[in-house]
Amino acid sequence: MANDTIERHCAQIDRCNQRGGRMLSIVDLIEAGTFTRELAAYALAAISQGASFMVGALPGGAGKTTVMGALLNFVPRDVELLPAVGMASIQEGMGNTAARRCYICHEIGPGAYYAYLWNRELRAYFELAGAGHMLATNLHADTYTQAQTQICGGNRVPEASFRRMNLMFFISLDQDARGLVRRIDTAWESDGENPHRLVYSAGLSSGGIESRLVSVVALDIASQTIERMIKGNVRTIEEVRSRVTAARSESC
Repeated sequence: MANDTIERHCAQIDRCNQRGGRMLSIVDLIEAGTFTRELAAYALAAISQGASFMVGALPGGAGKTTVMGALLNFVPRDVELLPAVGMASIQEGMGNTAARRCYICHEIGPGAYYAYLWNRELRAYFELAGAGHMLATNLHADTYTQAQTQICGGNRVPEASFRRMNLMFFISLDQDARGLVRRIDTAWESDGENPHRLVYSAGLSSGGIESRLVSVVALDIASQTIERMIKGNVRTIEEVRSRVTAARSESC
């Protein structure tokens, strides 16, 4: 992938930055204890195959945007990142299905903030997945039930559209010897047709992630990519993007 393409991709991730400093990469988040290596590999395998995703946490400052930004680096190399800025950009996407894009809603919420969506605009946003595009967003919710109630109940997004949000990651805040630690508490998966199912919980002993989206072979390839990045001291989102797209090309 050409350097200018990587730069454009990462510039869109940087537009999500609300805190200043550099956006953290998946390697940073593994080292911080936010992601396990297994969960990071699962996310890489699913998102690199086109899965839409959402990150949730109820309190502000929990790291939703940080996690979303790191996961945006896993989007397929031929998929352009674009902000979902109001109805005009959504309608443009509905009318342009020749090339798949990933539309970023910076947050599901009311208010006249950049790329925030609510009510009619949010319902239209979810229809982009039905038109073949990817979705990436975050919202104030700690659990799957809270997210479903907010989106399908409060905003009247149809259940069929809600299921096209293939992956949902929910963050918890914990204390350990290092201080405040942000961890992915649960992960949920839908194949776009069936209801979401719990595929990962930090509170349960893991017997491996049983996915309907990701094959064992794809998960193994993604695990190798994650391990190479960790061992290679890959750090920035630009470095991660370069490694992820190179690994994807080699596996095709």
